[in-house]
Amino acid sequence: MDSVTALLEGFATAAQPEYLLYALLGVTLGTAVGVLPGIGPAMTVALLLPLTYTLDPTAALIIFAGIYYGGMYGGSTTSILLNTPGESASIVTALEGNKMAKAGRGAAALATAAIGSFVAGTIATILLTLLAPTIADVAVQLGPADYVALMVVAFTTVAALLGSSPLRGLAALGLGLFIGLIGTDTLSGQQRFTLGVPTLADGVDVVVVAVGVFAVGEALYVASRLRHGPIEVIPVGGKWMTGEFWKRSWKPWLRGTFIGFPIGTVPAGGADVSTFLSYAAEKKLSKRPEEFGKGAIEGVAGPEAANNAAAAGVLVPLLTLGLPTTATAAVIVAAFQSYGIQPGPLLFTNNSAMVWALIASLYIGNLMLLVLNLPLVKIWVKVLQIPRPYLYAGILLFAALGTYAVNFVVDDLIVLLVIGVIGFFMRRHGYPVAPLVVGLILGPMAEEQVRRTLQISEGSPSALVTSPFAAVAYTVLVVILVTAFVLRLRRKRAEKAEQLV
Repeated sequence: MDSVTALLEGFATAAQPEYLLYALLGVTLGTAVGVLPGIGPAMTVALLLPLTYTLDPTAALIIFAGIYYGGMYGGSTTSILLNTPGESASIVTALEGNKMAKAGRGAAALATAAIGSFVAGTIATILLTLLAPTIADVAVQLGPADYVALMVVAFTTVAALLGSSPLRGLAALGLGLFIGLIGTDTLSGQQRFTLGVPTLADGVDVVVVAVGVFAVGEALYVASRLRHGPIEVIPVGGKWMTGEFWKRSWKPWLRGTFIGFPIGTVPAGGADVSTFLSYAAEKKLSKRPEEFGKGAIEGVAGPEAANNAAAAGVLVPLLTLGLPTTATAAVIVAAFQSYGIQPGPLLFTNNSAMVWALIASLYIGNLMLLVLNLPLVKIWVKVLQIPRPYLYAGILLFAALGTYAVNFVVDDLIVLLVIGVIGFFMRRHGYPVAPLVVGLILGPMAEEQVRRTLQISEGSPSALVTSPFAAVAYTVLVVILVTAFVLRLRRKRAEKAEQLV
């Protein structure tokens, strides 16, 4: 009952005209960004981080949450009409959605994606509302060794499961941990890895790194692979949701929701794994298996629902434990920290009004997204026609201005350029950038908790693994890794089978 009361108070805050405008701005930006191929919500949140410092924390987080949800909606448009997934989670949608568009059923594909996203987002947000306070209450009882275990789980799973190669993910994580160590040690007062540069004595700002790897690195990478000539967009044709399409879509929407949300709540690959599992489930349960690979609407409805449900699930560990398990979640943690707020079990106690306004805004934003996506889809298609040189030149300009606005120090621009070049080469050679940001954010926190554990245990390393919660966490980690690698093998086999067909 306390959660219901707090949520109603959150709605009272989020329903204020000012915050409604911020929510509309967030979902509009998120949808526009999701529509553009090669630009994801992580880049947009990173790019806007420095520009929202004049806003109060509630307004800024409402905008970022709207971008997060909106990016998931917009990604389906690119996948269906261009066969160019904006994010890895939209790859599965492109398999069937683009075939539907080519067959003259693009309107139905876009409609089932939008409605499925709304259904999944609403149900998953309800589950977030019910679960988050309970998990936060339990998390308050955790000790330093337990937090170390949770961070090891986050490090390992994010590094091993994001990207095509676990070794490359671990290398990216190691680089992030190293960058997190740069600065002055709080315990000894000694400078570490600063190379005598005064600017680095305070550490590398998370905002600079996020903007560098996501905005500058991504812009350089896309520019290096820029296609010449206009982009061919398949026209939105056919009828919207007919009675038959409704009948074939509603069960996949529900199944996708309950596949995606649990996977999103644990660091097990997030939306990527959930969309693949949903697609596999729909293909197995379908009464028309022969349509798969040729434009089955179930293959769009289920994965899109799983994608959005997983996005809401990711907010559970982020808000209750402070653990980001996706690239966008990592940048949102940086947004919290930029306001001096640490996501975790005390968030619901120390910043109750803000967090419940944020959750209430997810319901409102989800409804706004349905209104924006269904009738205005032809406008979003026009966004695809923006010339890429103008688009990425603007991104680089805003990245530089935003970074300089953080501390008004020119040296930050040099760091931004260096990090951007690193991000470019990481993308060029297949190294995922999310583990780098997660390592940078959680690395210093993990170091602090390890030190606390060793101080309490008088230097005994066994204290890190002997607490009951830590032992369970490490066991769960092994299960997650084994399961994820089995699923990855199955996905690769399924992709090879699709190519042969």
